Amino acid sequence: MKGQHAARLQSSHKYRIIKESLFVRDIVRDRWLYFILFPGILYFIIFKYVPMFGLIMAFEDYQPHLGFMNSPWVGLKHFERFFTEPQFWMLFRNTILLAIYNLVFFFPLPVVLALMLNEVRNKLFKSFSQTLLYLPHFVSWVVAVGIFYILFTTEGGVVNELIQKIGIEKIPFLLSEDWFRTMIVSQSIWKEAGWGTIIFLAALSGVDLQLYEASRIDGAGRWRQLWHITLPAIRSTIVILFILRLGTFLDTGFEHIFLMLNSMNREVGEVFDTYVYTKGLTQGQYSYSAAVGLFKSMVGLVLVLGSNWMAKKLGEEGIY
Repeated sequence: MKGQHAARLQSSHKYRIIKESLFVRDIVRDRWLYFILFPGILYFIIFKYVPMFGLIMAFEDYQPHLGFMNSPWVGLKHFERFFTEPQFWMLFRNTILLAIYNLVFFFPLPVVLALMLNEVRNKLFKSFSQTLLYLPHFVSWVVAVGIFYILFTTEGGVVNELIQKIGIEKIPFLLSEDWFRTMIVSQSIWKEAGWGTIIFLAALSGVDLQLYEASRIDGAGRWRQLWHITLPAIRSTIVILFILRLGTFLDTGFEHIFLMLNSMNREVGEVFDTYVYTKGLTQGQYSYSAAVGLFKSMVGLVLVLGSNWMAKKLGEEGIY
């Protein structure tokens, strides 16, 4: 028995040495690929993982002059305060509704645009269309909101001038609570839908063209090819991006919302992101705002884990 145990240990040791040598060989062989990857890893370590140490503020009564380690510990005090605030349900409702609107109306659009662009056979027209769709992504939210302000303001806005000319009273798009969410989603679609097609177009480029040829021989039309070949080919990409999207489900975009907020639409426009900014930076309640931010992040984590589990149950790969 001792001899067998020693043999197993020796075999395990040899296997570990071989495995380590293969790992080192792979690192040396692909050293330039790892070198290219290094700046991205460094970025995430410095700007994503290291700042997570600051989450300790959510459980402290943080005082800048005392630092993280010497500030008094208060446990779940800030979370209790947040959940009992009169504004909590207003913030929760506004954030959830905007997130659902973005998920329902914005997320499918890049897929649809990618499928439409994939059907275009004229390369010049396709390149021109892609350029027009990509351009808004490079416009800052300040400029994008400014463009919409010029178009939709009641004081000389192009849209309201046209509405008035056909005999309809001017609509306060920028001040109305009823129009706020529509404006937010419309701006997001205009700015980012085209850019979102890039990943799906890349996935579509990997579809085997012989499948289309075989389907045409069998008498399948464009719609049949789309349903039975194109969509299944990019289904895993759609699932992965959907899971990642759920990770930022409550991230409605601080800058965008903040630029559109005013005293007339704040009741429907105030979300977790703008609330954290108000409490944390303008009022100096660092610990409280950290607790709100941590709550939002935990919701995103639960959604990612749940959706990934569901995707695996349905036979998809998921993200891990």
